[in-house]
Amino acid sequence: MPGERLTVRSPADIGRFPGTAPPTRVELSIHKEEEKKPEEGGCRRWFKKMCQCCFKKQASTSYDVTDKVELVKPPTPAPIPKPEKVTSEKEEMKEMEELKLSVASVNLLSSKTGQNRKEHHTDLFHGEELIIRRGQAFQIEVELNRPFDSNTDKLNIELKTGGLPLVSKGTHVIIPLVDSLEDERWESKIVEKTDNRVKLSINSPASAVVGLYGLSVITCPLKGNNPSTYNSPKHIVMLFNPWCEEDTVFLEDEDERKEYVLNDTGRIYYGTEKQIGARTWNFGQFHEGILEACLFILEKSDMPPSGRGDSVNVVRVVSALINAQDDLGVLVGNWSGDYSDGVSPAAWSTSVEILRKYHSSYGTPVSYGQCWVFSGVTTTVLRCLGIPARSVTNFQSAHDTDVSLTNDVYFDEELEPLDYLNNDSVWNFHVWNDCWMARPDLPPGYGGWQAVDSTPQETSQGTFRCGPASVNAIRSGQVYLKHDTPFVFAEVNSDKIYWQRNLDGTFSQIYSEKKAVGHCISTKAVGSDEREDITHLYKHQEGSEEERIAVETASRHGSKPDVYSTPSAEDVRMEVRMDGEGLRMGADAQLSIVVKNLSSEPRQATLHSQVAVMYYTGVLKGTIKKEQMPVELQPNEEKILEWVLPYQQYQNQLVDQAALMLTLSGRVNETKQVLANQTSFRLRTPDLTITPLGEAVVGKEMAAKITFTNPLPRTLKDVVFRVEGLGLQKGHVVVVGDVGGLATVTLTEHFIPSQPGPKKLVASLDCKQLSQVHGVADIVVIDQ
Repeated sequence: MPGERLTVRSPADIGRFPGTAPPTRVELSIHKEEEKKPEEGGCRRWFKKMCQCCFKKQASTSYDVTDKVELVKPPTPAPIPKPEKVTSEKEEMKEMEELKLSVASVNLLSSKTGQNRKEHHTDLFHGEELIIRRGQAFQIEVELNRPFDSNTDKLNIELKTGGLPLVSKGTHVIIPLVDSLEDERWESKIVEKTDNRVKLSINSPASAVVGLYGLSVITCPLKGNNPSTYNSPKHIVMLFNPWCEEDTVFLEDEDERKEYVLNDTGRIYYGTEKQIGARTWNFGQFHEGILEACLFILEKSDMPPSGRGDSVNVVRVVSALINAQDDLGVLVGNWSGDYSDGVSPAAWSTSVEILRKYHSSYGTPVSYGQCWVFSGVTTTVLRCLGIPARSVTNFQSAHDTDVSLTNDVYFDEELEPLDYLNNDSVWNFHVWNDCWMARPDLPPGYGGWQAVDSTPQETSQGTFRCGPASVNAIRSGQVYLKHDTPFVFAEVNSDKIYWQRNLDGTFSQIYSEKKAVGHCISTKAVGSDEREDITHLYKHQEGSEEERIAVETASRHGSKPDVYSTPSAEDVRMEVRMDGEGLRMGADAQLSIVVKNLSSEPRQATLHSQVAVMYYTGVLKGTIKKEQMPVELQPNEEKILEWVLPYQQYQNQLVDQAALMLTLSGRVNETKQVLANQTSFRLRTPDLTITPLGEAVVGKEMAAKITFTNPLPRTLKDVVFRVEGLGLQKGHVVVVGDVGGLATVTLTEHFIPSQPGPKKLVASLDCKQLSQVHGVADIVVIDQ
């Protein structure tokens, strides 16, 4: 029999999307059939009517048909209040995020022609990175998601450098936002607000760490602690600042700053004091890739990033890393004469190729370098980092190997040189660097120019490096002041002491030559290509009381403090003279030996002479010629002895610098006075002649003719030209081949200038038989 039936449709079958649960729809069907009810007795019916408290009306679907039924209209139900709209938690968070300050982008204003680069004197650097100098304000623009409100918002800049940035080490810098900037601290100030954009001026201290920084902008509510961080995809490069008075490298003179920081070409001197040669060198510190290479060198060092704020530390590290002797630095030194697996040191005329090659090979040392190459690269790196620097050449440069602060020459009983003991040497010339800085680590008065040498000669604290040594300390003989002052003092102002072996094997001092080393110390003049003699900065006038006091002061701190005694009288003098510009390659070498008797009595002596081929470092390759010359002098007489070395005797013996060393020694019979002299000289090589052809205009092709004449009566094998001009053309190699004896070769270069202004086209010749052949042409390029 059918009864009540309840049908509920599944939610999965209802709605637009299966599985979604709309309100359940219920269909209710009630089917009733007539039912017979049992009859109640009369008494019960009466009692129910009379006592309604006992028989209350029950709610039921059935009712008594005898009951009076009243139909009462139900009351109108009260309207149900509309529920308030409840915002979801996600919507609230979204709304809060929209109100929260955040950074959309950062503009570092790094254009070469923009305010930052020009004011910081970094607009000459290649590329569009933000390159700034410490101790000086710079600007950036920050694009926000809404306008900045200083009453509710907080904004900070953070800079990080090094692998493990730390606030305590100065490598993690938190820069607060302030109302006004003060010097010598990290601070930022809003200088301009436009809609959602703010322009910040950021100040840095003059002691800030130098290097590559990452930049972040931190924003958060003023009273909140939920910061938002934006990391800039571009980096900032911080350099030393010679324009900032508080920086240790501050250089007051603007012309000197232009020369020693901004000039990308220079002159390096070589040869002997009587035959000073000069070659143009392209430092190229602003060239593409050079800044990256210099920062790579700093990263490669063992110096922690926190040490890069100290100019003394940075210079010392650069001195070590320019040579590859013990730390796989930039250049491999080679004085052997065999450069077949690399480039001859004399062939280089630029630092650019060397540094880019080192960087691109991830730190593989470049072959090969000698002192002028080490110096040229050091000048490039220091100028690039913002440290004023120059290449300096010392002629007759002593190499003291035993810290005696003297240059010792040993003879046997017969006055023959004892080669196995003669470890000290005098280089014809040696090139190192001066860099300019204060020296807060030294007593007052020792700042200014500092000598630094990257050529690996002797170790300093276990590493092949030298300096920085105060030039003022060197001049006054204060060799106990760091770093490596005794070594540099010996190079420029040590006396040459001659020792003779006694029969018992001991040695006695027989002669002291007081003017043997440190002559014509040279550097390029400020604002011109002239040579400037700076000997007076390194030493007092030779023979003056001040100079003698400096020498004796220094010697007391050396390994032979008792070497100086009361000098004996001298009445015979000897010197070597050279006519004109000196000796030419391919011709006989002729010198004059002048001997003078200053006494009123006759004197007799026998001079022993020997000439040897010498590397420019003072290391002898071998003796070419020996002879003895008897000398008889009347009272007050002067004699001139002609000394000749034929071309045939040296033509197959020369090494890199075509240098020779003449050693003279003798004894005056009557007084036992010892005569001693060492003279080095080189055989001059011809220059390359470079003649510009046509007008020099940016974007317009021009040419230059390079001419060379072989000075030797024999063929030069495998001749190569290297040509480069910053702003004119990239460096490249031209293979010439063999050049016959006394023949002339002409090469024409075609190129298109890319930059206006005064430029230099530099060329050098490289071959085994001839070195130090180079030339330069000044070209003024005009803009279209």
